[in-house]
Amino acid sequence: MEVKELTAILEELTPKRIVEELSKYVIGQEEAKRAVAIALRNRWRRQKLPPHMRDEVAPKNLLMIGPTGVGKTEIARRLAQLIKAPFIKVEATKYTEVGYVGRDVESMVRELVEVSYQMVKQEKMQEVRERAKRNAEERLLDYLTPQQLSFGTRITQTTVSRSYLKEKLRKGELDDKYVEIEVQEKLPPIVGIAGPPGLEELEDQLRNLLGGMVSYRKKRKVKVKEALQILEQEEAEKLIDQEEIISEAIYRAENFGIIFIDEIDKIAIKTPGVGPGVSREGVQRDLLPIVEGTVVRTKYGPVRTDHILFIAAGAFHMSKPSDLIPELQGRFPIRVELKPLSKEDFVRILVEPKNALVKQYVELLKTEGVDLEFTSDAIEEIASIAEEINNRTENIGARRLYTIMEKLLEDISFNAPDLAGQRIIIDSKFVRAKLSNLVKDVELSRYIL
Repeated sequence: MEVKELTAILEELTPKRIVEELSKYVIGQEEAKRAVAIALRNRWRRQKLPPHMRDEVAPKNLLMIGPTGVGKTEIARRLAQLIKAPFIKVEATKYTEVGYVGRDVESMVRELVEVSYQMVKQEKMQEVRERAKRNAEERLLDYLTPQQLSFGTRITQTTVSRSYLKEKLRKGELDDKYVEIEVQEKLPPIVGIAGPPGLEELEDQLRNLLGGMVSYRKKRKVKVKEALQILEQEEAEKLIDQEEIISEAIYRAENFGIIFIDEIDKIAIKTPGVGPGVSREGVQRDLLPIVEGTVVRTKYGPVRTDHILFIAAGAFHMSKPSDLIPELQGRFPIRVELKPLSKEDFVRILVEPKNALVKQYVELLKTEGVDLEFTSDAIEEIASIAEEINNRTENIGARRLYTIMEKLLEDISFNAPDLAGQRIIIDSKFVRAKLSNLVKDVELSRYIL
């Protein structure tokens, strides 16, 4: 996908349409969906500005505030999928300030560029797929004609024509035969280097250097079908322009990339200069230049972060946004509070989204020949139980539905192969019979549900 195509996709995605698309997967949270829709539309608006003005328009980074399991990550992830933009999710707690052993904050930008590179590479590989397939076929025929297939008769140009072999190859009649081919042998991955932050880049450079010096080809005996796939991959690699891919990947990461920083509340501090607060403040200060706009060195070249969209999220149970250092607060001008989920929300989450849990389980068991049906009162009962347990124990939002549904259908899932051809109706009576005892026992529900 070219940059023009990306811009065209953004042009079609009006704020209303973005909210509609997000609503297919995220129930409620209209304020948050509107905020990200505007932020995304501004990406397209910026591309339409004159160059001198375009560079001055900074992305409006968002801070999502709300308990776990209410849709913060899902909104960000679906947003990136909408525009096919490079997207990564990181956890703020995984980073340490410069000078401590651990991951430095710049590594999140390197990860984003890697995602962007792989995305562009796959698109380019798809573009040359037909040519690569034809080239792979010709190479495979070069291997097949003088060789012995499996333990059959030796095939030579004198005994069978190349066109005849090609016809059999395309029909799949040679798929299970064995052929010996030469393949590019990849070096084993280098074990991660432990040490000060920044060594990830050194590791990448070392891997690339060794790859160029020790690259060699090795003979392998594989089935014809697998050989064709291997050769097609190699031929596609030859047909694509690496420099073009790198240039496109960097541009896409810089102008359309989204970095979702979760658990940012965990690095907020209340007591500056005391204990672990010093390290947490250090992470914030290291994060600041990246969000403000700086240049990060990656194995694909320097990358500017000025126009990467940052979406941060946190529950802020033990802290509040004002506990973040003032400079960092100022880099997240859009604040959105996501509301805790109610029983009514759970009912909708179970049945409305494209990937609704009820739909998933119905389809999963259908593969075993089991026809599963949920009554409306069963859905109500499941939602009530989820709300009750969230109120009595740790509130984990919609994630509670996963544990409840798994426990509810445990026996059916286990015995499904023996239940083929049966129709099973899940009603409120069935739900209460399976879960009521667990719900009554607070200690048990704390561990099981």
